[in-house]
Amino acid sequence: MNLLITSATIIDPNSPFHQQKADILIENGIITKIGTTISSDHEVFDANGAYALPGFFDLNCNIGELGYETKEDLETGTKAAAAGGFTGLALVPNAKPVHSKTEVEYLVNKAKGNLVEVHPLGTISQKREGKDLAELYDMHLSGAKAFTDGNHPVQDAGLMERALLYAQGFDGLIFSYPEDTAIAGKAKVHEGVISTMLGMKGIPSLAEELMVARDLYLAEYTGSPIHFSTISTKRSIELIREAKKNGLKVTADVAVHNLTLTDEVLMGFDSQYKVKPPLRTQADVYALLAGVKDGTIDAIVTQHTPHEVEFKDVEFEIAEFGMIALQTALPNLLKAGLSLEQIAEKLSVNPRRILKVEATSIAEQQKANLVLVDTDAEWTFTKQNNLSKSYNSPYLGQTLKGKVLLTCNNNQVYKS
Repeated sequence: MNLLITSATIIDPNSPFHQQKADILIENGIITKIGTTISSDHEVFDANGAYALPGFFDLNCNIGELGYETKEDLETGTKAAAAGGFTGLALVPNAKPVHSKTEVEYLVNKAKGNLVEVHPLGTISQKREGKDLAELYDMHLSGAKAFTDGNHPVQDAGLMERALLYAQGFDGLIFSYPEDTAIAGKAKVHEGVISTMLGMKGIPSLAEELMVARDLYLAEYTGSPIHFSTISTKRSIELIREAKKNGLKVTADVAVHNLTLTDEVLMGFDSQYKVKPPLRTQADVYALLAGVKDGTIDAIVTQHTPHEVEFKDVEFEIAEFGMIALQTALPNLLKAGLSLEQIAEKLSVNPRRILKVEATSIAEQQKANLVLVDTDAEWTFTKQNNLSKSYNSPYLGQTLKGKVLLTCNNNQVYKS
């Protein structure tokens, strides 16, 4: 791939050209020169003042392969990712069969050479049943950078303790999806005023916060690092903030929709807004945004969760949790009021640091791993330009502000 990007404003805290407007010359997938008025015989893409950021990296992405390819497969998932500006995905093992050594190797090998780099996460417990420790080291040798039971929270404190201790031996990282299922029960929405008005049983914030507190105690006791996935409540943020002040090795992420939506959108019983953890209150959203800005929350994830129409276009009570979100992440984060510097930190730099994968920088002699975005461009998300295999998004048919113009990585380029 040979390409000259002209007049791009670089937003990359790790780049010596951060906040500078410059031309970027890419030859054979490598940034060979950054400067002003670069001349070249290669194809020219006029950025016209648009912004170049390091390629986005999603720490929480569901792709159906293996087992649920009717929801999403690697081909469609990575195409949707590239269209959303993502050049890296951490795949959560919410598939069947779940990720073991064999599945991790299959996904790593199948995704080799793709514009979007794929990093399967291994399971903590065998078959995600929460009983016996999975073969973490074998999966680590096969390419698993971290371990999680996905949307099956680990209820057994002893199992979580053993996982934290065992992973230390090879510098592995345990992801905690914090939910006490005994308290959450089979409820579908956040417990509060809206759930009462809807006449629906709610999931208390306490269900998440108890598990955050438990796993922080376990991390302190074992001296292990821990990462919390999809934090959603004000109290969870407070607990993690205090743990960081006390020197615990803790990181956390939040889903885009928990930064931008509240449970008030559920008044119409639209199942496209049914996610887990559930949409919370405006007070929680304010606390989450404050956590993003003060560094308590290290990363932002899409929690991209595709479903066939028969699993979402049904009564709210029986609909599955989740929405597709790879292509709509950028405009929603801009709508939430985040700056491009904050987006670069939380969606590009920190996710790679947390997962210990190769860092990327918009600098000379570095691999061209970047996304070009226009923060003012408006576009409508439709079934025609949706590249996912599924359509479960509340944003279909809506006009969004903030567009990905092109995505570069691994000597390949995607243009919108």
